[in-house]
Amino acid sequence: MLVALGTLAGGLGLFLLGVSMITDGLKLAAGGALREILGRSTRTTWHGIRSGFLLTSLVQSSSAVTIATIGFVNAGLMGIHQALGIVLGATVGTTTTGWLVAAIGFQFKISTFAMPMIGAGMIMRLTGASSRLGAMGEAIAGFGLFFIAIDFLRSAFEGVSSTVDLASLAPEGFAGLIVYVLVGTVMTMLMQSSSATVALTLTALSGSLIGFPAAAAMVIGATVGTTSTSALAVIGATPNARRVAAGHVCINGFSALVGIFMLPAVLWLSTHDTWLHDYPALAIAFFHTTLALFGVLLMRPLIDRLGHWLEGKFVSQAEEIGRPQYLDSNVMVSPALAMDAFGLELQRMAELTRRHAIDAFRTEGLPGKLLQQQHDGLRQLAQHVENSVTMLETDRLSSEIAKQLPLILRIANYIDEAVALAHDNAVSDADVELLLKTIVKEDILTYQAAVIKLIEDSDNRLGEFSAEAIEQSYQALRTRFRALKTTLLEASVAGRIPVRAINPAVESLRMMLRVAERSTRIAVRLSELATELPPPGQSRQEQDQDQPEPGDR
Repeated sequence: MLVALGTLAGGLGLFLLGVSMITDGLKLAAGGALREILGRSTRTTWHGIRSGFLLTSLVQSSSAVTIATIGFVNAGLMGIHQALGIVLGATVGTTTTGWLVAAIGFQFKISTFAMPMIGAGMIMRLTGASSRLGAMGEAIAGFGLFFIAIDFLRSAFEGVSSTVDLASLAPEGFAGLIVYVLVGTVMTMLMQSSSATVALTLTALSGSLIGFPAAAAMVIGATVGTTSTSALAVIGATPNARRVAAGHVCINGFSALVGIFMLPAVLWLSTHDTWLHDYPALAIAFFHTTLALFGVLLMRPLIDRLGHWLEGKFVSQAEEIGRPQYLDSNVMVSPALAMDAFGLELQRMAELTRRHAIDAFRTEGLPGKLLQQQHDGLRQLAQHVENSVTMLETDRLSSEIAKQLPLILRIANYIDEAVALAHDNAVSDADVELLLKTIVKEDILTYQAAVIKLIEDSDNRLGEFSAEAIEQSYQALRTRFRALKTTLLEASVAGRIPVRAINPAVESLRMMLRVAERSTRIAVRLSELATELPPPGQSRQEQDQDQPEPGDR
């Protein structure tokens, strides 16, 4: 018994090592093919399903494909809807492991081809260690270990079946099958490989340790357990990564639910179909594939709804800020409405930018998560405004509207620059914080307070706002900066403050001045834009009608 258990543990270890070598080797050998295939899969959901199936069949790991897909979504190369298509295809592709085990591992004398594969593969690996040839050799050796492991597992289960009646440990009927579903789920979660669970299930079935219904139930459990890999991989990750992982759980959970509903039919077939008894491993492989295909066909019509639902989940503050509140596809069809939306969106962005700059200047140490999310969201929103401007068909716009587009782009660019400068200042102001512990503390604090005051006053909606007054305030701030710079240099010469901190501190303080300058420009340009746009909710024609006639004045 102990020998059988030791053989079982060793066989499982060889299997996991073989699958790891196959996955790593083929990913390296493929080079840019993975990126190219995934890039083409963004066209339609069906393209994603096909790509997910092919890639998973190739690398023998649905988890590897899912993790790669998460990376592509994070990079903005595909959306959540296309990613869900790839995940759907991966659920079918992972069933090829069962076919390899059933059709090759149990039907041929493994040593006749497995050992030569290991030898040839390792020769290729040694002769081309860092080349594509070496990566392919690693994959070939991995396939050899894969089949050797199957032979070890089969021998181990044959030994265990002679001393342990596993079927007697679970209840009979449907309740017993649910227990096996849980066993398959837990095994997959522990081994982080549904392929390993399927291989163990097939070898246990081949060794008469379990029956066909129990094996089918364990395969269903493996479908659920494999989602744990992506779930663990996205702990503390980005919202997009969490959405793909949640989609993986939903898709595989749905397939498992379909499989559970199929279990009564499985029980009936196990007592009436002799083919299941003659070729049990092939029957399980067929059941696994059928289950995955049913899941794809039933889930495909729901993918769009699932994608929309997931887009509303795990929303970070960066995404909340980065989502436009006024610009959407509906207003873009009407240039007049689009101009109103641009004005409202830019006004909102300007307010958020002022708040972000002040928060950044008041932050001690490196920027925290909240400040980082404000930075990311605002820069994303600025990019969205720029993209929206390019969506307008300029050849169909009136000259009055067309001349406003450069002004809109200029404001968005100022906002983007102000946000980037404020964030950079928060990252690099350690030397300013050092000088705050010296004799020049009050001079620096007075200057910083003046910067913040100017940024707060750079709001074109304030009743007393005027472009001339804000420009005068900015020029006064420039004079204050030059005076502060002189004070710092004189203090360093006198040995009152560290000389090494002067240059980086002055640059950080200059960065604050540049943020204030951008803030004043944003306010002035928004004021100009406001004079060109009607009040929110009022059309330009209505605005013209509201103007008094010359004789009425």
